[in-house]
Amino acid sequence: MQEKPLEEIEEITDVQTPAKVILFNDDVHTFEEVIYQLIKAIRCDYEKAKALTYQVHNYGKAIVYSGELARCIEVSSILEEIELSTQIEY
Repeated sequence: MQEKPLEEIEEITDVQTPAKVILFNDDVHTFEEVIYQLIKAIRCDYEKAKALTYQVHNYGKAIVYSGELARCIEVSSILEEIELSTQIEY
């Protein structure tokens, strides 16, 4: 059995490592705008999106999604379509 180079192993690990998308509060978007963008981004129901939106509003930020890095990048991109501020953490 041949071993994989270290660089290849690190790349595979990075892609599969759980990451999280953090959404930050702003004074620009309405609750409804954020709710509907969350529904679109994380494919959740209205009530979950509403709860996350209020968490962002009350605490200044919230983890709105966690999972594989590739999906986190997708979620973040969808949220940023309407210029919401996000960050991805590992």
